[in-house]
Amino acid sequence: MLRIALAQINTTVGDLVGNARKITEYIIRARRMSAQVVVFPELAIPGYPPEDLLLKKYFIRDNLKALRSIIPATANITAIVGFVDADKKGNLYNAAAVIYNKQLKGIYHKADLPNYGVFDEKRYFVSGKIGAHGQRPLLFKFGETLLGVSICEDIWTKDGICHQQALAGAQILINISSSPYYAGKGKIREKIMIDQARRNKAYVCYANLVGGQDELVFDGASLIVDPKGKIIAAGKQFAEDLVVADLDIGEVEAGLVPARLLKRAITRFAPTKVIITSKPIEQGRLPIKGSVPKPLNPTEEIYRALVLGTRDYIRKNGFKKAVIGLSGGIDSSLTAIIACDAVGKENVVGVSMPSRYTSPGTRSDARILAENLGIKFYEIPIETVFKSYLEILHDPFVGQKPDLAEENLQARVRGNILMALSNKFGWLVLTTGNKSEVAVGYCTLYGDMAGGFAVLKDVPKTKVYELARFRNDFDLSVGATGRSPLPLIPQSVFDRAPTAELRENQKDQDSLPAYEVLDPIIERYVELDQDLNGASRNLSLPQVHKIDLDVIKKVVNLVDKAEYKRRQSPPGVKITPKAFGKDRRMPITNRYCPY
Repeated sequence: MLRIALAQINTTVGDLVGNARKITEYIIRARRMSAQVVVFPELAIPGYPPEDLLLKKYFIRDNLKALRSIIPATANITAIVGFVDADKKGNLYNAAAVIYNKQLKGIYHKADLPNYGVFDEKRYFVSGKIGAHGQRPLLFKFGETLLGVSICEDIWTKDGICHQQALAGAQILINISSSPYYAGKGKIREKIMIDQARRNKAYVCYANLVGGQDELVFDGASLIVDPKGKIIAAGKQFAEDLVVADLDIGEVEAGLVPARLLKRAITRFAPTKVIITSKPIEQGRLPIKGSVPKPLNPTEEIYRALVLGTRDYIRKNGFKKAVIGLSGGIDSSLTAIIACDAVGKENVVGVSMPSRYTSPGTRSDARILAENLGIKFYEIPIETVFKSYLEILHDPFVGQKPDLAEENLQARVRGNILMALSNKFGWLVLTTGNKSEVAVGYCTLYGDMAGGFAVLKDVPKTKVYELARFRNDFDLSVGATGRSPLPLIPQSVFDRAPTAELRENQKDQDSLPAYEVLDPIIERYVELDQDLNGASRNLSLPQVHKIDLDVIKKVVNLVDKAEYKRRQSPPGVKITPKAFGKDRRMPITNRYCPY
């Protein structure tokens, strides 16, 4: 039996000393549980992703210094730690250090460098020579057990380095990862690990990062899968964890890999073996059976991702409190609840800023929400400031009918008030716009877009309602699902037609299709990059049999024209396969039209 621990930790990019300290703490915890191997996530020392910090030579130097600082903590235990390695030519490698008993035994360099979506690794790293493109796999020998070490993308390739390691005799495939979350990705990862374990007749130990970093969230959910494809241990979702399990190496029978394949593999790949220790694996410990937490349902999974992303953005950037403009609508209500679950109600401030167009209902709902949440609440009417703007602009606007200019003035007055509170008290402004609005530009630059973090930036409007109903029914504020003592959001917020209330009787559908129609179009055009010429025939909606092609053209045109706004918007939590930002890099100046 080999006892292995997966240290699913929350690191902070650039906090080399803090990350090294946390790694050391988890090494000590793993040793206390008699683990013989403890595994940490990809680039655990510098944090993930370090981006252009990697272009600074002194950052690489300090990252290596931090790696050396944890070596003394590895007495009688093997630690596999992600860091940045460099050769004499200055080439950088996404690397895994294998340390045993206060000695650095070997280093693995990542072979497959992803360069799509949010990944940009070829900008910084060179592929590892050992294990890359059919060259020699690197194996680590622990007693009589052979370990294959790989990094993130390496295990996603069917015939890549992990398969080579298994053919060369590896009984345990260890993958250190920092795999960003989006809804449903956990199931995809799980299938990859199960398929690799079954195909290679080996244990798969997958250690994933947890935590928020700018717009990315890492959900943890580390896995240990046996050679038959059974998950025998798993980490929690969206929380730090130490996953410990005993691996019965005897289950990895030599006969499971046909002798002819093994002979061919050894001849072809000529594996490089690094001895960690020649001592046999110690036995006699009380066995540990790994636990597998119950997976979250899809809505709770997204909600917890938003909470973790918001919490880490606030805390890791040095803020203590957040301030939110409460309109009495669904978006600001959900944002406020997420903020309370993230950092506590005592650290959230709600501000209602009614105008001449604000209805008594929305004004009342904003106050009721704040009372239900128990947050500090201010009501700051904007009529006086709005009238002053209109007076100042009277001469330039003379003879012109009121239009979008006057509407946006109100949004910008509100943005100024929130930013003034932010400057005065050091509060972080959380914007409340959702993905549907951001996609089509139904938002005001320097108005409702003004702030430091956009919690719902990647959440479509229809999903906002779903998440709000979910949170109204369940209480997650103490970290455990349970019935909410009362609905936090008044029912009138759900019943009221969406409105910005910037003119008399304004409704979102005055300018946009119904969100039930809009969101599927945005999903296909933005997230799936589909040609929507035939979408009027192919879109299947609950209450709409056919979408007029003119509606599709209008939405696509709005999406394209709003690129300049999105480029100036704050970051927000990524929860879909393709979010605005790093995932989708469209030119602002762009004359291409698909119609």
